[in-house]
Amino acid sequence: MGLEAHALLAAARSTTGLDDFGDPSFRDGLDVLLAALAGESALNDIGRLAHEALLGGYLQQRLRVADWYRRHPEIAQQRIGGPLFVTGLPRTGTTALSHLLAADPDTRSLAMWESQEPTPPPERATYATDRRIAEADARNAFFRGDPDFLRMYDGTATSPTENIDLLGQHFATQHFEGMAHVPSYIRWWLGHDMVPAYRHHERVLKLLEWRCPPTRWFLKSPPDLCHLDAFCAVYPDARIVWTHRDPAKVLASVCKLIFIVRRTQTDRVDLHELGREQLALWSEAVRRGLAFRKAAGEARFADVLMGNLVADPIATVAALYDRVGLPLTAAAESAMQAWSDDHPQHKHGAMPYTLEEFGLSLDEVRDAFRDYTRHFDLRLED
Repeated sequence: MGLEAHALLAAARSTTGLDDFGDPSFRDGLDVLLAALAGESALNDIGRLAHEALLGGYLQQRLRVADWYRRHPEIAQQRIGGPLFVTGLPRTGTTALSHLLAADPDTRSLAMWESQEPTPPPERATYATDRRIAEADARNAFFRGDPDFLRMYDGTATSPTENIDLLGQHFATQHFEGMAHVPSYIRWWLGHDMVPAYRHHERVLKLLEWRCPPTRWFLKSPPDLCHLDAFCAVYPDARIVWTHRDPAKVLASVCKLIFIVRRTQTDRVDLHELGREQLALWSEAVRRGLAFRKAAGEARFADVLMGNLVADPIATVAALYDRVGLPLTAAAESAMQAWSDDHPQHKHGAMPYTLEEFGLSLDEVRDAFRDYTRHFDLRLED
């Protein structure tokens, strides 16, 4: 079975015995993505199998989510109120911050295993022992077995994850670019109305919290910096946490991570092309983020500097909680400290990377992000 829409849709229907995919607008992204994969990605056999499994799984989950709502319409009455949303450039401490926030027992984070397979909806009594945890760890073992990947990202099935799978089920997320070269898809995504995708995202969160409190959500996704207007249209009470670091360090790091993931799934990785595309994408992301912030006002925003987070994580989180009006309980602080003690920076070793290997110069990166670094008065690293 190839990467063709009719085959993927038919396989999902056959596997689940279901036929209702919900909002049909998901087909727009699916069709654009499949065309990009066919014409631009140079996928190898591993890449084709990985994408067939990923995209087929997303379609199956769409069917199952719609079926749960059909059988339990009361799920729609759940409310996702005022989520705390961490965004910003990737490789700016968002992962460490997300683990700290997820350690708070009063916060509901999106765990990797339930993000990948949200149906049946989890239950509080069996949340920590759900069979899907071991299954997700088995699926992720391929990447965790790569020492380079592990040095860049140390996550397990129970780790808090990004919006990748929930938006992926609507085929509207930048994360597909992390696996394959799909520039036409990214152009589509940047110009796409993301409100329907975030509506599906909200439906899944309601399903997940239905039988499994707490309901004070924390979410994370760097690429969503490009679409804060749509995110806040669906979550009007969201409080946005923007993480910051010198973009010159960010760009080299994110390019390295994408290269590590892509090299297993494609026969062609042009490092200089990768550098140019990531520079264009993330400079556009901060431009859009700043424009939204100017229009929406400062009240809903909080800022976290990666340097502060590394130097004193608990004090940084305490200041963040104060800014957004949340209590930092003794139980939360103790759990955060325990995670921090067990996860020092570069726990698995530092990964070397340079701008030059991706065809970028320090001057052009500094120039592309000049408005951003000046706006936040960021310290520029050597």
